[in-house]
Amino acid sequence: MIPPKPAARPDKVSLLRYWQLFRKDILSAQPARLYRAWMAEFRTPFFRSYLVNDPELVRLVLRSRPRDFPKSRRVTAGLVPLLGQSVFVTNGDVWEQQRHIIDPAFSGGRVRQSFPSMLEAAEAAAARIEPGEQNIEALASYATADVIFRTLFSLPIDDETAMGTYEAFRAFQREQPVATLNALMPWLPVWHGKRARNAARKLRSLIRGIVDRRLQEIAEGSAPDDLATKIMTTEDPETGRCFDGEEMVDQVAIFFLAGHETSASLLGWALWLLAASPEWGERVSQEASMFVAAPEFSNLASMNATRSVLKETLRLYPPVPMFVREAAQSEDFRGRKVKPGAQVVISPWHLHRHKRFWDQPDHFDPSRWEQADDDGPDRDVYQPFSSGPRACPGAGFAMAEAAILLAFLMARYQFEPAEPPVPVAHLTVRSRDGIRLLVSPRGILT
Repeated sequence: MIPPKPAARPDKVSLLRYWQLFRKDILSAQPARLYRAWMAEFRTPFFRSYLVNDPELVRLVLRSRPRDFPKSRRVTAGLVPLLGQSVFVTNGDVWEQQRHIIDPAFSGGRVRQSFPSMLEAAEAAAARIEPGEQNIEALASYATADVIFRTLFSLPIDDETAMGTYEAFRAFQREQPVATLNALMPWLPVWHGKRARNAARKLRSLIRGIVDRRLQEIAEGSAPDDLATKIMTTEDPETGRCFDGEEMVDQVAIFFLAGHETSASLLGWALWLLAASPEWGERVSQEASMFVAAPEFSNLASMNATRSVLKETLRLYPPVPMFVREAAQSEDFRGRKVKPGAQVVISPWHLHRHKRFWDQPDHFDPSRWEQADDDGPDRDVYQPFSSGPRACPGAGFAMAEAAILLAFLMARYQFEPAEPPVPVAHLTVRSRDGIRLLVSPRGILT
């Protein structure tokens, strides 16, 4: 089964035309040669950009010290109204201090501790779906937002503040904050539209209210033992300081982006792929019914077909399609001199569909993940969560969440495609018009 893929642009276009295409969709703004090239250099009058597919260069960029290839300021500038100085946009010493505080929250069995909250969110998601034609992408967004609020702040999504936060984030994303003219012409000031500014302001105000309440609960000794409490009470081992309230607002904003938006992308595409591939849908539904009958954390390890489907979904539709870095010093990329300040792009979208690395790269084939590890793909060309020092600390959390949500939905419902989705990417890889599926009850889950 060959799932939908955006058409590539002509190989050569003007800078203005590229920006226009980029505003509509990051993926279809790129040329087809990126699916077979080891590296591509893009020249503009203002800067140089290098997209690298060579596994050695991917490894160099992602696994070097973060200060050697810091996050691109041109790309992250558009997210500052929402994310402030969160771990997603910072570099250098600030980033390192933030990771010292954040990483412990996702270690030491924290995913297991969050498991009951994930189950509650999955049960609620299954109860919300109605038979008939549904926009599964919207339902997936709601479900993963519920997981984030239950695990981070012990609040269900029907809490008034949680719902307002969810809606404000959707409004911010629709304004395409990454596709600013500053990304192409760095000397221009970063301009954010009124709707984007208002959405970011509302979102941060709502998050600030939740954070302030939690700080008060921590001071009173009544705070629940969830992710927010863990992060807000963890000290930097070098300085002994914790996040203050405003810093925590920044971090919660990126947790919502990374933990809700990317997981919603994964869940929505997985459901469509299973609907379009009935034989894999049946395998996953059988595993799902067994898991739902005995929903124990240890039983996640036996969901082999589900895990293969999720890995293949992340290959075909990586939630974050591109990682953009800057070269901090002169580099040599395959004999080409890369000057300091040049933009360096790692594109999971192109790596995961690259003709040199994958057999039938555009096909949906979860069985490729059932091979022995020695016969599987080079891990440098599979980057759904990045790798190296800036790898996503919540990767294990995301995979567990996706498996649980998928299990409860596949156990209770049969899904069939209503119409082919059209993939587009702004912040994450989503469908242009939603993912519409025909839903009918299975009658397994009670």
